[in-house]
Amino acid sequence: MANQKELDAHYTSMDKIFRMSVGEKGAYSCARFDGDFSMTSEQAQAKKHQFIVDGCKIIKGTKVLDIGCGWGAFIDFLNKLGAITYGVVLAQGQADACQKNGLNVYHMDSKQIRPDTFGKFDVVTAMGSPEHLCSVEQYKAGKQQEIYKTYFKQISDLLPVGGRFYCQTMVFGPNMVKFEDIPFDKTDLNKKEFTNEELMDIICRVFPGSWLPYGKEGIINPALEHFKVISVDSGRLDYIETIKRWTKAFTKFSFNKYLLFISFIPTYLLSRSFREWMKRFKIQANLLVFEREIFEHYRIVFEKVKD
Repeated sequence: MANQKELDAHYTSMDKIFRMSVGEKGAYSCARFDGDFSMTSEQAQAKKHQFIVDGCKIIKGTKVLDIGCGWGAFIDFLNKLGAITYGVVLAQGQADACQKNGLNVYHMDSKQIRPDTFGKFDVVTAMGSPEHLCSVEQYKAGKQQEIYKTYFKQISDLLPVGGRFYCQTMVFGPNMVKFEDIPFDKTDLNKKEFTNEELMDIICRVFPGSWLPYGKEGIINPALEHFKVISVDSGRLDYIETIKRWTKAFTKFSFNKYLLFISFIPTYLLSRSFREWMKRFKIQANLLVFEREIFEHYRIVFEKVKD
């Protein structure tokens, strides 16, 4: 699993820029346009949140745990409905921002949550966090299936029979390359065109410590010992649009934001790793892998059927 340092390298490093661009409690997971790209980003994120509320039967008083809650967008949405909310997140910048904004969020490793940590829940949600469960090294050691089975057992222990779990995650798509063909840490970031294999190298540098499941089966099959699938649908096209909207928001002019960019100049000049991070952002490998169907994205509602 990706550790705090690895997640901080991505999420905490962009904390202030994100909040200046998308809002203090902005959503940093795929929105739900369902083909209607005339919607604003805020409307599409609200549509996603309402879809989860409906699919998981969340009402006033429902106790909900959001694992990997980001900057707290869904928790904020649920609070307005009168739900009882808990969030956990491993990236320090996200935890600090959530707590500053009055959200009931804990900075902790979600793997440590047990029924006696916060009690049991009616609903558990995870948007994006399942992508960080398995590292490259764990995949190479043949542990991916075991890791996801352990994860779903943990989620099951937090729910009663009939409780629901919403999982939204990237997975490897039909054009995923062979693992042995990926040139790990060897891709020239100054190139203008990249092969699928080189894009995977760049993605692994953007999200160190993370290796995705293969297809929706990589998520669903480990869950079936405890859950049944209520609904599943692809969000790949929605994610492409979401990433484009984020990029536009991040680069939109704001005096305070550009002062922050300027403050990064000494770090840019002195830190090779930071220069590489900026290059990776410019390449937009996260967009290209969806456009080329190297990655897919699924939104799944599970219901617990047995302990």
